[in-house]
Amino acid sequence: MKFKNTQKKGRVRYIVFKEEGKWYAVVLEFNIVETGDDPNEVLFLLFEAIQGYVESAQKIKVRPSILNQKPDPEYQKMWAALIDEKVKESFQTLKHIYTWGEKPLAV
Repeated sequence: MKFKNTQKKGRVRYIVFKEEGKWYAVVLEFNIVETGDDPNEVLFLLFEAIQGYVESAQKIKVRPSILNQKPDPEYQKMWAALIDEKVKESFQTLKHIYTWGEKPLAV
């Protein structure tokens, strides 16, 4: 089986959004979620968590499947809506999206 992410290279998708007064930052491929009161803070914490996760995976030489987890269906739907140009603008307003994108795994 060919994996998108390996211990040496790859990309992860992330979303930062507000729900019920709290900010959430999620990385889809690792199922990591950070929460807080400020979107910049949760994004920073998420990027730190990604780096730590990849460094730990490299250190203990895990199988690539740990770097390629199946995303939570809610976040997968959110990502699909964000990349769909027809619904992106209204979805971003509805869900209070702060930012979203892809981040390389290079450590």
